[in-house]
Amino acid sequence: MQLVGMLDSPYVRRVAISLQLLELPFEHQSVSVFSTFAQFQQINPVVKAPSLICDDGTVLMDSTLILEYAEALAASRKSLMPANLAQRRQALRVIGLALAACEKSVQIVYEHHLRPAEKLHQPWIERVTGQLIAAYDALEAEFERIPLTASPATIDQAGVTSAVVWHFTQQMLAEVVDAARYPKLTAFSQQAEALPQFKAAPYGTSTYQAA
Repeated sequence: MQLVGMLDSPYVRRVAISLQLLELPFEHQSVSVFSTFAQFQQINPVVKAPSLICDDGTVLMDSTLILEYAEALAASRKSLMPANLAQRRQALRVIGLALAACEKSVQIVYEHHLRPAEKLHQPWIERVTGQLIAAYDALEAEFERIPLTASPATIDQAGVTSAVVWHFTQQMLAEVVDAARYPKLTAFSQQAEALPQFKAAPYGTSTYQAA
């Protein structure tokens, strides 16, 4: 399998780390949807990161759908989703909040980095920022209520997604989301970033290298 996309995308990084934890080997093509648009277009005309080229050549996209496929591949050996219904419901709650925070973080980044300054719509930015803060407030409350652990044996998809998204937001929007307000998320993300699977796919422009 080949994972296509840059590791500065939390969606790409989420998949890269999850594939390792599921013990599914893959190659990584660090291709940008911006600076190397034409190259990405040759791989996937939709130019959506992440894209996953399956062994039979099928191209999948959207991190959640790619991870659903990865879970099916690894089903006989391992899963990052709890089997217990109540635990799975809690994991889905956390994943949903983290992905909401991710979406709003990306929207704010795009507004400031891609849209001309004279075309910024401040009411929209304020609305999205409010949604971002609400998502992180709720996520911090979930970590306070039911703490997650960060080790290769215990981290699940809720943990992977939360840690990756929090790291992205702090890299890009630290002035918007004050880390001091979210001690549980901060501590968990720091623990997760120390894991070998996270270190092998570091945030930024580098390429994943299998250990």
